[in-house]
Amino acid sequence: MPDRTQTIAYPAPGSRPSRRDPEPLAPHVIVLFGATGDLAKRKLLPGLAYLQQSKFAPDVRIIGSAVEDITPDEFRARAREAVERFGTHQFTDEEWAQFAERLDYVPVTAGPEALATAVKAAEALLGPDACRLHYLSVPPKAAQSVIAMLRDADLVDRARVVMEKPFGDDLASAIELNNYVHETFDESQIFRIDHFLGKEAALNILAFRFANGLFEPIWNRNFIDHIQIDIPESLGLDQRAAFYEPTGAFKDMVVTHLLQVLSFVAMEPPTALEPRAISEEKNKVFRSMLPIQPTEVVRGQYGGYRTEQGVAPDSDTETFIAMKVGIDNWRWAGVPFYLRTGKRMAEGMRIISIAFKEAPKTMFPAGSGVGSQGPDHLTFDLADSSRVSLSFYGKRPGPGMRLEKLSMQFSTQETESAGDVLEAYERLILDAMRGDHTLFTTAEGIESLWDRSALLLEDPPPVKPYQPGTWGPNAIHQLIAPRAWRLPFEREWRESKP
Repeated sequence: MPDRTQTIAYPAPGSRPSRRDPEPLAPHVIVLFGATGDLAKRKLLPGLAYLQQSKFAPDVRIIGSAVEDITPDEFRARAREAVERFGTHQFTDEEWAQFAERLDYVPVTAGPEALATAVKAAEALLGPDACRLHYLSVPPKAAQSVIAMLRDADLVDRARVVMEKPFGDDLASAIELNNYVHETFDESQIFRIDHFLGKEAALNILAFRFANGLFEPIWNRNFIDHIQIDIPESLGLDQRAAFYEPTGAFKDMVVTHLLQVLSFVAMEPPTALEPRAISEEKNKVFRSMLPIQPTEVVRGQYGGYRTEQGVAPDSDTETFIAMKVGIDNWRWAGVPFYLRTGKRMAEGMRIISIAFKEAPKTMFPAGSGVGSQGPDHLTFDLADSSRVSLSFYGKRPGPGMRLEKLSMQFSTQETESAGDVLEAYERLILDAMRGDHTLFTTAEGIESLWDRSALLLEDPPPVKPYQPGTWGPNAIHQLIAPRAWRLPFEREWRESKP
């Protein structure tokens, strides 16, 4: 077992933890609501198992809770199956035994007293400095009942609560939910999670922008023509019709993922790399967003969606959405941000593409090829390989002035620290235990986004059909014209050689 320093309790609300020198973490009791659900199976339990064995996490005890009436041993068996099937790390029998002994289970139907008893028993094993992290991996409609259960179980002190998206489904419901949660938990205790921002590549955007004098001076409307945030998914509903049918692509992905990524790309330099300063700059971006216009949105629905189990035969739910977003401030006025995401598309990718304004071409001879392959691009791949590419024109070897598109590429996998890369949920769980809000959404931020979405929610354009395995409805090309979508790429990413 790794050596774990157990020294601190949670800082008081309003304190300002810094990302620069993480302090040792106190031991934690983690209560995982929705512990038998899909997210817990695919991400949370494998992530917690790895953290418990890693050098990064403190000592933990995990209490699963869900509506299913199963025993702790049955829960441990399900957890092992999830870790073996979906985890990215191999565990020896000894390592698994160390994790399994930290698992317990209390069904929701047992009530708040049973949950409180289990938490206090876990705290007795961890010592007097133990803190609490409540992870709500539950549908939005169930969040209020879980908050009420935590209040009735007297599990609010020394606690933080992680809430899954979507956080409301319009401005009124977001305000109502915020107000309800704030009756029990202080804002400093609430962590609205977006796993996209937990990826190594998302944090690399901040490093890339603010640590390099090469890029920040040109990160504005004078040098950037447009920006694309493109997150197509090849997967379908995956038996999530009950969630997806009333939600759709916009509420599922745009408000909680794509616009959060946009804030990292568009924010002003924070005064420090600490949570409060970064959250404030993100919120400034949201306040500067222009209202989303329905005429600048394309909604789509893949063929066969209405025949999926649990989907209404006349469903108007969008499985695809593309839109143009504007930010009305000094840095970005006039620069369009194009967002696209959808189900059952040609590939699953996560791309941010910065298109720079083109240089004058008159000095080059006709037919030289300058500008023939579009503008120069800086591209971030938010996949686990965390790649960055800068494309530019260069001279093709040989006689005459013939130009071609070249690129410089980097991948996190090429560094000596590649083994320290955490999966998004692993990083975010650690940050929540540490009280670091940098990668989480505030109440003000989420309410601002729902406010900017009001016109679209009130009058959404009709869905247009598209075939599974494509890049969406044909109308997306009119949306971005005279520009073009970067995906599909004309060139493949270069794979690093061993």
